[in-house]
Amino acid sequence: MSVILGIDIGGSGIKGAPVDTVTGQLVAERHRIPTPPGAAPDAVQNVVNELVRHFGHTGAVGVTFPGIVQGGKTLSAANVDKGWIGLDAAALFSQATGREVFLINDADAAGLAEAQFGAGAGVRGVVLVLTFGTGIGSALIHDGVLVPNTELGHLYLKGDRHAETWTSDRAREQGDLSWKEWAGRAGKYLAHLELLFSPDLFVIGGGVSKKADKWSESLVAERTRVVPAQLRNEAGIVGAALVAARRLQGR
Repeated sequence: MSVILGIDIGGSGIKGAPVDTVTGQLVAERHRIPTPPGAAPDAVQNVVNELVRHFGHTGAVGVTFPGIVQGGKTLSAANVDKGWIGLDAAALFSQATGREVFLINDADAAGLAEAQFGAGAGVRGVVLVLTFGTGIGSALIHDGVLVPNTELGHLYLKGDRHAETWTSDRAREQGDLSWKEWAGRAGKYLAHLELLFSPDLFVIGGGVSKKADKWSESLVAERTRVVPAQLRNEAGIVGAALVAARRLQGR
């Protein structure tokens, strides 16, 4: 079965839709529920279950999480409740929904979606997908294969400050930066990543991708082409469904 429900857990909203994993298209209108304050595990699992019931979905479910994910366990919680650390979240969601749940880091999901169906489709070599939002997520793709949990938003960029505290979309808003000023900061971040990884393509996603016309001419790298993400707010949903489909097929 190619249609799988993808659910994307974000800092402000949890959204989902059934996805045709062959084409990457949503087959029903996306449904969004506000993320419960604090994003504690019990509250989030209730929202995930509500989304499953909303769509009447009876098969496997792919779910993203804004932190490190290994073997279905969540190992970090930079922008959510610390109760997620060390939790078997896949089992938690499976028990809550009565469905088989496959879990993936949110930026990794967006990266897979962009590499398969979006701005990185057909690109050989190293594609680095960066999601600028509350923090900075990253997905490192080589010839279509994901290297998971890179967490490159936590690289030190300004003295003892993580890159995401200086150049995320939240940092832009809090610092009241113009788009050109933000692009200048982001360009310095890309230069650092370019030095470390020599990517063939940067794909810029997250909340800033909706405003690509504001920064696309100002955000440049020395050697690497920089393009806005194509799937925007749907990338996490599509990637979550895609990883579930791949894991089911790999059995």
